[in-house]
Amino acid sequence: MSTRPPAAEYNPYYETYISKVPEGEITDLLAGKLNSVSDWIGTIPEERGDYRYAPGKWTLKEVFGHIIDTERVMSYRLLCIARGDQTPFPGFDQDAYVSQAAVIDRSFSDIIKEYAAVRTATLTLLNGLSEEAWTRKGSVSGNDITVRALAYIIAGHELHHFGIIKERYLDNPNQ
Repeated sequence: MSTRPPAAEYNPYYETYISKVPEGEITDLLAGKLNSVSDWIGTIPEERGDYRYAPGKWTLKEVFGHIIDTERVMSYRLLCIARGDQTPFPGFDQDAYVSQAAVIDRSFSDIIKEYAAVRTATLTLLNGLSEEAWTRKGSVSGNDITVRALAYIIAGHELHHFGIIKERYLDNPNQ
């Protein structure tokens, strides 16, 4: 489904992410990132993984772990809503997830494998959806959301964090 979700399909909070997604078929955009991101992460020196651009900020590995965890959470919500499950979903505490993930003890190559596995699973799920399922609504944090919006949030969330990574983790002249 290539149609961008209208604002009525998600909480305005998510506009930050959805607005970053370029035009095109969402599954093609997500698939295109699978190889390019894996290749890109592979070029980052292993020692950069523990870098924080400021005290109290996540390490680069933790940012990648957060991207992966968020895709998992959004994909689970997407699956449930696509299947007609009307159970309301609470928010999730991203800082608690990051602190419990222990990604700082892992290598970038291991993180790349996990990223690829999660993205492949997301794509398999999306490619198996009926046309009708894309516009099914559920509730997240007390707000209506559609399957389509969740797919766009996955893509836009990733783009949001890649911008931060490039700006604050990799292009910082003071590093």
